[in-house]
Amino acid sequence: MKPLEPSGLHLGSAAAVPGRQAIHSASIVIPVRNEALSLPALLGSLAHQTCVPAEIVVVDGGSTDDTADRVRAVAATDQRLRLIEAGPATPGRGRNIGITAAGHEWVALADGGAWLEPTWLEALVAAAERAPDAAVVYGHYEPVTDTFFTRCAALAYVAPKNQAGGFLRGPSTISMLLRREVWKLAGGFPDRRAGEDLIFMDRVADLGVHIAWAPAATAWWQLQPSLATTFRRFITYSRHNVRAGLQRRWHYGVARQYAVATVFVVLAIAHDWRWLLALPAALALRTVRRLWRGRRLNGGGWQALNPAQFFGVLGILLAVDAATFIGWIQAMISDASAHPGSVATRREHAVKRLDRH
Repeated sequence: MKPLEPSGLHLGSAAAVPGRQAIHSASIVIPVRNEALSLPALLGSLAHQTCVPAEIVVVDGGSTDDTADRVRAVAATDQRLRLIEAGPATPGRGRNIGITAAGHEWVALADGGAWLEPTWLEALVAAAERAPDAAVVYGHYEPVTDTFFTRCAALAYVAPKNQAGGFLRGPSTISMLLRREVWKLAGGFPDRRAGEDLIFMDRVADLGVHIAWAPAATAWWQLQPSLATTFRRFITYSRHNVRAGLQRRWHYGVARQYAVATVFVVLAIAHDWRWLLALPAALALRTVRRLWRGRRLNGGGWQALNPAQFFGVLGILLAVDAATFIGWIQAMISDASAHPGSVATRREHAVKRLDRH
């Protein structure tokens, strides 16, 4: 791995341009945990940024592999790279620790399990400098689709591009630049394993600060490599999103689909078995919609006619649905176990109401 060499543009190039704010220095903060395999790509992409960051703060959240050792090895060759070992920290807490430790007003955020285009930081900074009132800049991310499975996975669950600030995916903390003051006003990131980014971005939106967009600031997101790891990861996402109270953004939509499916099952049992034909038809339509929505990932819409890809996407959709419900149930069981008194109290109140009658 090449050391982080200070080559390329330096911040503050817009200082003499009227009507633009000049960003003279910026920190990069990245929370990681067990990213030893993906870390070389991330650190390598940081080494080749055309806009040189003032510092890079990597916060390790209790890795059990050699993630921390790999960061230390690179940090030994470059004083700008700093490792903070935060113990068993969630991504939200890791970002807060990193931003607190960062020495500059502007902070760029990226995630472990990703790598960055050489012009990533340059594009974020340029978007901020073009907008004098900007306090937050959201960039763009793309999934890495280098295998058949990851191509299917990207079609199954990666969000499509939207027109916000240009044709990009976002907003997301995988590609973001913000003022430290905005982070403070938003109360920092919630100390959560998942969903903390959505909550934080909602808080930023509620502040009413000016947001700029940088479609060219691309981070490449490395997806889970297999169905088993995808299933386990989505169980974790689901459980923590429920604990964060974000069911309306994900879980309720999935539940509605299966509630409708249940109606068709009841109709088939009560009236005619042919009502069941609606179920595979609905699954097929849902899969084709995902294939068409993500057609640009494969260079065109004809991939929707590829039977292998069709069934690959269908299988991943069903696995993610199952993981959604499992994580949901786990969260409810965990909450009930953690607050047994509240359950007992509700039961006691119910008994008292019955006694009155």
